[in-house]
Parts: sequence; C-alpha cells; structure tokens
Amino acid sequence: MPSHRPTIVPATLAQTEDPVAVRIAQASVAYTAPSPEVTDKVKLCLMDIIGCACESRDLPWSRQAKALVERVAGSGATIIGSDDGVSAADAAFVNAVMGHGLVREDMHSGSISHLGIAVLPTLLALSQTKRVSGQDLIAAAAVGYEVGGQIGRAVMDAEIARIHRPTGVTGPIAAAAAGARLLGLDEQATTMAVALGTNSTAGFNQWAHTGGSEMFFHAGMAARSGVTAAKLAAAGAFASPTAIDGEAGLFASLQKAAAASRVTLFRGTPEILAVYHKPVPACNFAQTPSQAALAIAREHSIPTDRITAITIRVPRAGALYPGCDYSGPFEHILQAKMSIQYNVAAALMLNGVTERNFALLNDRELHRLIGVMSLAIDDAMTRAYPGLQGGEVEVRQADGTTDRIRLDNVVNASAADVRSRFRAATREVFGADRAGQIERAIAELDRSDDAGQLAQLLRTEAATAEQARAGR
Repeated sequence: MPSHRPTIVPATLAQTEDPVAVRIAQASVAYTAPSPEVTDKVKLCLMDIIGCACESRDLPWSRQAKALVERVAGSGATIIGSDDGVSAADAAFVNAVMGHGLVREDMHSGSISHLGIAVLPTLLALSQTKRVSGQDLIAAAAVGYEVGGQIGRAVMDAEIARIHRPTGVTGPIAAAAAGARLLGLDEQATTMAVALGTNSTAGFNQWAHTGGSEMFFHAGMAARSGVTAAKLAAAGAFASPTAIDGEAGLFASLQKAAAASRVTLFRGTPEILAVYHKPVPACNFAQTPSQAALAIAREHSIPTDRITAITIRVPRAGALYPGCDYSGPFEHILQAKMSIQYNVAAALMLNGVTERNFALLNDRELHRLIGVMSLAIDDAMTRAYPGLQGGEVEVRQADGTTDRIRLDNVVNASAADVRSRFRAATREVFGADRAGQIERAIAELDRSDDAGQLAQLLRTEAATAEQARAGR
C-alpha cells in the first residue's frame, strides 16, 4: 500500500465513535473464518446468480449491456456464457445485469435489497485480476452481504424505498467492501473503497411506475462501481471516511443521520443467512401473495370465471413499494413482474408461477380478475415485517363460497430448487460436461487455491480452448 495515504480521523470533535466506513473496514479485515453455514450459502448464491445469468443472457437488457463492452488484449475477465474477454469492470457490469434479468435473484428483505447481483459479479471479475483462494472469495462474499444488509437495515424503509432504489443504495457499498476484502486491502484502503462505493450510490424507483429497464442497470452500475472503488483504493485513492455518516454524507441525504449507530457488523447471525431465494420470477413483495393464490388454485381448482371478488392483504412495505399496487395497463413485462395484482391473477389462472405467467399482459380474463380485486394493508403483517413477509389472498365465488389462504412468511425456493434450475440453465448454455465442471468448482470452492478458475469455466468453449493454447 502507498505510504502517503492520509491518516483517518473522525470528522468532528463531537463524534464519539469511528465513522461507519472505518467500522466496516475494521470488521472486514478481521473477518477470516466463514462458518460452514455461510460457506454453503455463498455456494448456493453463486449457483443462483449463475443460473439466472444463463437464463437471461439473450433478454433485451442483457444484449444492451453486452453491447457496451470492448474486448481486451489477453484473457480478460469473463462474461457468463460468452467467449469475450473484457475488463473486470465490464464483466461485473454485464454479469450483474444478467443476474438480475429474470427478477428472480436472491433477496435480503431487511434491506429490501438484492445483494448478490452486486457482490458476486464484482468478486467473480476481480478473482480474474489477482490470484485468490476460494476461501478468500467466500469470506469476501460474506463481507459484502453483511455490509449491504446492515446499511440497508439502517436506512431503508417504505418511505425511502418509494423514491430510492434500495439495491442502488446498498449495492455499490456492499460490492466495494467485498472487492476490498478479496484484494486483501488493509483497514485504511478498505475504508477508502467503502467511501468511494458510497459516492457511487444511485438509482431511483420511477422505473417501477413505467416498466423502465433501468432497474436492471442499477445492478450493473453497482457491481461496476464495486470493482472501480476497490481498484482505486488499491491504487492509493483518498475519499472521505465519513462519506456514509458525515453531515453531508449518504445517511444525511436520506434524512437518516441517526442511523449510524445501527450499523454493527458480524455481531449476530450473518446477514447472508437472512437471504432467501425467490421461487417466483417477480418482485419480492409479489412473492407471498402469489404463493397464497397458487395454493388456492391447487387446493380448490376454482374456474376463474366463477370468481367475483379477490382480496389481497400484504405488509405496508409491500403496498407502498413502487409498482406493487398496480392494476394496469401492462405495456411492459416488468410492470407485470412488479404488480401484486397481476401476479395473483396469473397464478389463479395458470396454476403456476413461471415465466409463462408474463405472457398474459393483454389477456381479457386476467384483466377481469384484476378488476374485482382489492389490495389492503394488514397491520399484523406490517408489525411482523421484515422478520416475516406475510401475504393473504381471499377468493369469493358467485355462489358465495369463499376460500382464503394466509401465509405468515414467503416460502423460499429450496436449495434443491436452486440447484435444479442452475443445472438446467448451465447445461443448456455449456453442455452437460462443462455444467458438471462448474458445479464441482462451486462445491469445492472452499478448497480451491485459485478462485478465478470458476469464472474461467463460465466462458464458452471457444475462449477456453484459446486460453489453453496460450498456456494459461
């Protein structure tokens, strides 16, 4: 590290504890031994994002992200499912967009954030710039999820999230902290990386009102910023250590200046263990109502033309999140993926919750069902959130019969579900042999002395053969 880096001091004499960025850096550098549970969770999160990226590689936003990058001399970093070698920042950007492309990425409810789509592309990219062990990557991932989860818990609530995209706020900071940990930066350099990541937070939730695709690019910009912040810090850049909690910092901009004391890393259950994997390719807040509607459809087999009224109950955070309480019209698929009403109607009609549900944008029966719906805030669910994310659907038929299912919490996609869809997606892109190699690389990651080998396997055959000839 450069010896001229300024010493970090508190911003004001009134400050009684270290700035948040400093405390993040201290916890990050000290964190060295992920538990078996954390290790297994990181591996599962890697499977989830790789599977999502493979499935969404040809979607419009994925193609648009790939159109921005330029190949680099030598091997470069990997875009999942591509033979291109690109800069680490470009690889992180594209892989994050693709990982977010299905709206089925991992979810951390307490921060209202999708942390994996920022943290993991950053680490996959940086693992190809410096040889690091699989244990290093796992620890760095745990740090990234911890930082993003804690920052989000401290400042994100229903009011903030109506305007600011939570992942756009938490993602760059989480990615920067993870990148710094992977590169082995010391406490001062890690503080600089976190501060630089904080300065790149961005993203507004207006997209949810229009179906705009900027949502996908929030993830890409967060991961790109994470790579940039970590590399700038490694090069000796100085940034304000009070960028998070200073009088003109992030928390002040969100009118949450008092939240600094709430950021306490690794003092309880690691935040990554609070992450769940979506079973439904839709907004987080549409998950539980969709599952309740699906349970009604499967248990009672109600012909939808007999339904005369539907009542949906959700936590306040779900009702207020932009795009969630939306009854149409649906000009873009993303509007449907955000709408609780759309997802409930589609689940009742199709007796399922898959990508097939989003082919009904102009379906007359779907719009009739939405027309007889009401969405209400449930006080008990509101009190339980974010610890529990409940949802209830009540369906009334023409003869007066009423069926109601209330779920206290979202039903996660199981580890077996994640593995199954990962296997299907990787086999389609890479073939059975390579898909098996990728899965083994993830399973053995904690025993690997070169974490970059995983990212290398995610490149298509042509590029891998070329690099083999080059003697990599």
